[in-house]
Amino acid sequence: MRLLLTACATTALVAAGPLTATAAGQGPQGPVGGDLLTAKPTVVADGAAPPAVQASAYVVADLDTGQVLAAKAPHAKLRPASTLKTLTALVLLPRLKKTDPVIGSDADAGIIGSKVGVYPGLHYTVDLLFQGMFLASGNDAVHALCAHDQGGIPATIQRMNTKAKEIGALDTHVTDPTGLDADGQYSSAYDLALFAQAGLQRQDFAKYASTKFTNFPNAGNKGTYQVANQNKLLFNYDGALGIKTGYTTLARNTFVGAARRNGHTLVVTMMNAPHGITEDASNLLTWTFSNYSKLRPVGTLVKAEAPPKTTTQGKPADKPTAGSPRPARSRTVLSPGQAMQSLAFRVPVWAYAGPPVLLLGLFLRRPRTLRRRRH
Repeated sequence: MRLLLTACATTALVAAGPLTATAAGQGPQGPVGGDLLTAKPTVVADGAAPPAVQASAYVVADLDTGQVLAAKAPHAKLRPASTLKTLTALVLLPRLKKTDPVIGSDADAGIIGSKVGVYPGLHYTVDLLFQGMFLASGNDAVHALCAHDQGGIPATIQRMNTKAKEIGALDTHVTDPTGLDADGQYSSAYDLALFAQAGLQRQDFAKYASTKFTNFPNAGNKGTYQVANQNKLLFNYDGALGIKTGYTTLARNTFVGAARRNGHTLVVTMMNAPHGITEDASNLLTWTFSNYSKLRPVGTLVKAEAPPKTTTQGKPADKPTAGSPRPARSRTVLSPGQAMQSLAFRVPVWAYAGPPVLLLGLFLRRPRTLRRRRH
């Protein structure tokens, strides 16, 4: 009997295969962009020491190569303020026609926070509203653009969260497209760099981000007034490409800036900083340009994941094609307790049923033997 049970157990183990933990069972594979890019408030750089800055989190990266050259708490989830408008633009720019007319509403004019001056009943173009959004960080312009798009603000918020996931910005969650301090709204210095990288690949985004001045109509169509870009980097840093600034009471100063020098395009993103953020950003950019040949990357800006391949019937193609390499299986060693638990789920059903059936058969045969002995 013992020999029979041992044989059954051995057969079950062979059928179940070796006890290994799959990659999916190991949890997260580390911080997005590299193991050094954590949420910890530690400055990470290799090749030269970066200047001290006051921001709680920052990232400096080469937008052409995707290499992160310096970082501090890049994945810390913080309030983005108006730098979130870079993601708003990524969603709205491909959806709205620049020449479309938009009539200002009471809801546009009544929004809180920074405004460019959208008045009820006044006519604007989508193009002019984008200028008001980038240069003056106008929440009223953002509201008007979102309301002009299909589905309004709720749909824009949904599209922004979807877009963030598509480009790998997994630290970001949107609840207000203006960037105001809404509950549950956060992003990271790393994600802001991804928004900048995606944005500057669009000609219209790059144009709005680098525009220094524009003119907005006065109420009653009585002339215009000049609006200047709030990103001071454009006015005092050689090669600056602009992008976006932000400020709220809770977020404090936030910043996304880029510059191109010596064939390199760099971005610097900063969050939760006191006043003087433009000077700190300039110092980080200058340090990177000056030490570029010495610096070694500490991480990378991830690229947007390609959509899953589909068959001609439109179903996901989950089987590897001929000649394609099989994915490697993890060979993590399990503790005795984990091995027993894993075995319980890996042993085939028939292996559990085998021993009881054998025991039942032996039991049923035993009375017949006893009856024969009594006779």
